[in-house]
Amino acid sequence: MRKLSMPELNRLSQEEFRSAEKLPLILVLDNIRSALNVGSVFRTADAFAVESIVLCGITAQPPHRDMLKTALGATDTVAWQYYSSTAEALGHLKEQGVYIVAVEQTDESMSLQNFNPVEGRKYAFILGNEVKGVSEEALPYCDAALEIPQFGTKHSLNVAVCAGVVVWEFAKKSRKL
Repeated sequence: MRKLSMPELNRLSQEEFRSAEKLPLILVLDNIRSALNVGSVFRTADAFAVESIVLCGITAQPPHRDMLKTALGATDTVAWQYYSSTAEALGHLKEQGVYIVAVEQTDESMSLQNFNPVEGRKYAFILGNEVKGVSEEALPYCDAALEIPQFGTKHSLNVAVCAGVVVWEFAKKSRKL
């Protein structure tokens, strides 16, 4: 066994990535405190060709030094927008007909493995603050809520890890991987 070289990985150039088909998924970052987490989400979004990221409230915006450490250039490839409030961002997405999903433990959340994206529908997954989760102001805009099953003593995952899990599951089901 040997590791593949960079040319053998056959990755897209930045220009090729910008014009490549994207997952019909927007990640909404609801007041994420850590720029390092935000950078990690950008890197995940690049890896799975997510359509875009919406940064809300206190969430850091490029070019933030700590974000750039973990994004490793993904802030140059993944489209993003900033809104001062999550409600404003979600209202805008609702107007566009986007199906909005909180990644949160609620009285109506479904287990991630039971979620099946509908072909032809665009989705937005809201990822919440590291301590408070998805904000109360965001929940009225949601069409559904997803919960990642957990079996330990902690009640949540790191937001960047959570993003990786839900985006992988969405990509797997959307692209029939």
